[in-house]
Amino acid sequence: MAKDYLFEIGTEEMPAHVVERSVKQLAQRTEKFLKENGLNFKCTKAFSTPRRLTVLVEALAEKQEDIDEIKKGPAKKIALDQDKNWTKAAQGFARGQGMTTDDIYFDKLKGTEYAYVHVKKEGKKTSDILLGMSEIIKSMTFPTKMRWDSHDFEFVRPIHWLVSLYGSDVIPVKILDITAGRKTAGHRFLGDSVVLANSSDYEDALKDQFVIVDANKRRKMIIDQMNKLVKKNNWQIKPDESLLEEVTNLVEYPTVFAGSFAKKYLQMPKEVLITSMKDNQRYFEVYDQNGELINHFIAVRNGNKDYLENVVSGNEKVLVARLDDAQFFYDEDRKYPLSHFVQKLDNVSFHDKIGSMSEKMKRVNIIGDFLAKRWHLDKQVVSDFDRASQIYKFDLVTQMVGEFAELQGVMGRHYAKLAGEKDDVAAAIAEHYMPTTSEGNLPQTTVGSLLSIADKLDTIITFFAVGMIPSSSNDPYALRRYAYGIVRILINQSWSLPFNDVLPEIVSALENQTPAKLPKKAEQEEEISLFIRDRIKQYLQKNNYKYDIIDAVLASSQQDPIQILAAAKVLQLHHDDDKFKPVVESLIRITNILKKAKYKGKNIVNKDLFDNDTEIQLAEGVNDLSKIDKLADLYDGFVKLQPVIDLYFETNMIMAKDEAVKNNRLAQLSDVAQLSKRLGDLSKLVIK
Repeated sequence: MAKDYLFEIGTEEMPAHVVERSVKQLAQRTEKFLKENGLNFKCTKAFSTPRRLTVLVEALAEKQEDIDEIKKGPAKKIALDQDKNWTKAAQGFARGQGMTTDDIYFDKLKGTEYAYVHVKKEGKKTSDILLGMSEIIKSMTFPTKMRWDSHDFEFVRPIHWLVSLYGSDVIPVKILDITAGRKTAGHRFLGDSVVLANSSDYEDALKDQFVIVDANKRRKMIIDQMNKLVKKNNWQIKPDESLLEEVTNLVEYPTVFAGSFAKKYLQMPKEVLITSMKDNQRYFEVYDQNGELINHFIAVRNGNKDYLENVVSGNEKVLVARLDDAQFFYDEDRKYPLSHFVQKLDNVSFHDKIGSMSEKMKRVNIIGDFLAKRWHLDKQVVSDFDRASQIYKFDLVTQMVGEFAELQGVMGRHYAKLAGEKDDVAAAIAEHYMPTTSEGNLPQTTVGSLLSIADKLDTIITFFAVGMIPSSSNDPYALRRYAYGIVRILINQSWSLPFNDVLPEIVSALENQTPAKLPKKAEQEEEISLFIRDRIKQYLQKNNYKYDIIDAVLASSQQDPIQILAAAKVLQLHHDDDKFKPVVESLIRITNILKKAKYKGKNIVNKDLFDNDTEIQLAEGVNDLSKIDKLADLYDGFVKLQPVIDLYFETNMIMAKDEAVKNNRLAQLSDVAQLSKRLGDLSKLVIK
């Protein structure tokens, strides 16, 4: 008879951000363990709080299924040697079935004798197999681990108890000096320990002790209580799934409450208030019906409503203390002009191997001016960029950012506007950090986009120059995210930037024109170009381009994200068209002929050597294609040219005996191949 199995790991409080992923890992490892051991079950359910990780296996079979099977082995002539002794093949066959050669017998199948064994094995009891759950605990992984007492064993937090119940029976799983039983812990302050009679009692028994073990139910309790509070006071709150998940995993029994603070603090930038509430205290900020931030907050208590007024008062005092500090920093920062902070950047290190923050800003100014000329940006954008690049790191030395590092860029924008800087200049100061995550928001202004690219390029170039290049598993300075951000901004702005051509020019400009030279001569332009190309691959993968199309477009000599993306769009659009296969096959055939002939592409097509109309038609077609800029139109041109190419092959012997004619025809094909490379290496496409 199947029974439910409950396995709980009780710990000290875990960080909120590891709870959900850890319990999922426990459930997945448990499912894998049961399946590998041939135990049937209905499903698993995961429960978690800051102090426990739990998996409930529903309808777990009492034992493995019995085995009663006839297993066929090698033919008799292979199982026995000339002296009628058992061969290694026979011995291995028997051993693989948990049997010996004494158990082998022979029987005919379609006129040939084969070795057989009758495998009859009683399945192991589930209660015996479940003792191996200790290995699951040992195999779990976490971002950080702890040791305790004199143990070498590591876990996310010290383990205090284990519960292991198969129905009503205890399965004495053991880890270190802890043996699993039926006793679990209630709420740290409101509840008592609980002795579970049966695995099915778990959820209700802990609820009686002020522990809601189902994280989804805790989440719903928080949302329902917040909505009730908001409706009662005619407030609004903005959805924040990240914060909601965090507070859900910070409490075992949630009670929502509201607090307030003096209206005078609303004179500070709202980001300061939100950071103080959300990032530092895990509070939800509150808005009125017009969407304006007001002097209230909503928080979640780990407990019931008893003495809630004391909890509210205590939380208000903690918040006000932080807001008083913020107000002081805000008032002090505003006493000085921006130039006061900019001068301080001479003594602020960007990195000890690279130089100061002031030197970085000078390099960024040169990179940005170079890119602006390349993209023919208007004078106002260039002027605003020049101003932004001269000051954009100044807020790093303000007292506010010194206390609230999360506000770098945000306070720069605010202080810049107070100092009378233009809106686009102020916006660029905040936007140069964007995107802050791989798929985060992109800069909205042209100036901000230019500053962000220039800043990130400088970081990548200088770190590569001093040999601080990301490894396969290590990227402490987030250079991959910077490169991916560059790719996304270029695509968003439709700015062309072939890195293999442009990077040497940028490095040359930095080495020859700036008073803040590179820390050492950069010679990694090709390596940086390939590094960024890998981020283009990441972009294409995230946008669901077919793997063979990605391989094809990235194999091109082209390193411009805009052109690579355009090629991918064209190939993806036409990949399943009827004409796609013949077009691609014709172009691949040309490439293969050139490879086989080892043609170096040094000849210029000589029309005087043409023998027939197909050569003229191909030359005219190539001439027309060479005038096309858009890759979509280029592909359409190849569709029209494909019959001409096929006829060309039918009519002409490419490897003609006349050396001049042969080279002329190879030169014609080379011109076609060069044009096709704008779409990528088409030989990597999978065509049916």
